[in-house]
Amino acid sequence: MGYLIKLFRWIIEKFAAAALIVTLALAAGGLWLFLKDNIGFDQWRQDVVRTLSGKRGEIREALDDVVLRMDRLGGQIVGEQDRLKLADGATAKLKELESTWDRFVGNPEQQKANAQQMEKLAGQREVITAKIAELKLTQTRAGWERDGLEIALGKLDVQLVEVAAQRSKVLHYFEQIWEYPLGRGYVTLAVKWWVVVFLGLYFIGPSIGKVGMYALVAPAISRGRPVRLAASMAAMPEVGASRVATDLPLGPGERLWIKEKFLQASDEGLQRKTRFLLDWRIPFTCLATGLVELIEMVNAKPDAGERRLTLSNQSDPHSELAVITLPAEASLVLRPSFLAGVVLAGGVRLNLRRRWQLFRWQSWVTLQFRFFEFSGPCRLIIAGSRGVRAERLIDRAGDEVPARRTNQDATMGFTPNLAYRPVRAETFWSYYRGMNPLFDDLFEGRGVFLCQQVASGGDAKQARRFWNACWNTVTKVFGV
Repeated sequence: MGYLIKLFRWIIEKFAAAALIVTLALAAGGLWLFLKDNIGFDQWRQDVVRTLSGKRGEIREALDDVVLRMDRLGGQIVGEQDRLKLADGATAKLKELESTWDRFVGNPEQQKANAQQMEKLAGQREVITAKIAELKLTQTRAGWERDGLEIALGKLDVQLVEVAAQRSKVLHYFEQIWEYPLGRGYVTLAVKWWVVVFLGLYFIGPSIGKVGMYALVAPAISRGRPVRLAASMAAMPEVGASRVATDLPLGPGERLWIKEKFLQASDEGLQRKTRFLLDWRIPFTCLATGLVELIEMVNAKPDAGERRLTLSNQSDPHSELAVITLPAEASLVLRPSFLAGVVLAGGVRLNLRRRWQLFRWQSWVTLQFRFFEFSGPCRLIIAGSRGVRAERLIDRAGDEVPARRTNQDATMGFTPNLAYRPVRAETFWSYYRGMNPLFDDLFEGRGVFLCQQVASGGDAKQARRFWNACWNTVTKVFGV
């Protein structure tokens, strides 16, 4: 029942959005026609009424002419029929005067004259009959013409009534924009047909696109060469347990750069000041990921011993923190958007490398061209939704190379010796319904990768709202 309700709600939302878009588009087009029109609406209506009235008068005159012609033809037919009756009557009388006696003995001359008269009357009868048939055919055609004129006259009367009764400018310009031709060259269609095309693409286009991406594009991307930023690792990072609140020790000379919202409490005696950017080499990345106006905490007294701080996300109760310790020979590829803070020893500069992957077609499809590699010695404080999980790839019986996949939305970072590549999501329906992205992240080799317990955006469907998707795409291009 829950799925049916969601389906029904989705259909309602789709139709409501489509109706709103079409209405706004037609309203904008109608407004454009209104502003473009230099003739007043009332003047336009008067001109249309005048034009229709003129056409109606012409049709009325033609109709009256046809009626008169039909009456004249009817009179001619009656006259010819009377002549035919007279000829038939005369022929009948002449037949009554026929006599065999008179033909041979009594009056053969009169009988011969009567026979000639009957032949003449028969010829006249054929001519009159042919003329009557011709007149009737002409009368029938005139009747067809009269019927056509009456139909045209009826349509004009309807149009005149509609135009005379039309008082809404909105309806007038709506009808104009609905039939307005739009396009160029051979592709010129009325706006109403473009609306049909748009609605078809709106309702069916996303499904066709997702099927094409899943069935055609994703398999080709999955077969691509993976990204491996380092051949081997001399040391592995140490990943601490993730907690809602983390107790962080700060030794003599060490300094902490931390986002303000993560600092909950600290020992007295720490020097405190503002660091405007995490690294001035990547100002736009810092702005995009919130690594600006950081609090810098320094344990500057060498004889004061260790100082402690408590870190916790004050604005998100679902966020948990983990401390990643990078020895001098270790490094970690990490998305800066998950970075909450950095701990460095005195005089040590943050070792950050930008690794570009511009010449891989997988990068152009997944829109991830840049990776950030943090190298030790340092400690990284990272924040993940519902916790940070470290996945360790080790040798297992039956596996030539250890491999493990994870949800792409949950991936936070990985050691650079791992081979990383996107692979198609395992189930189509989870991708089609927006529960998972098209690609999962596959890691191969012997190393560590980090992921959130729960993808920070919740359901991928909610995370991929239009404006969020635009912003996420831009930040992903630059690896943040």
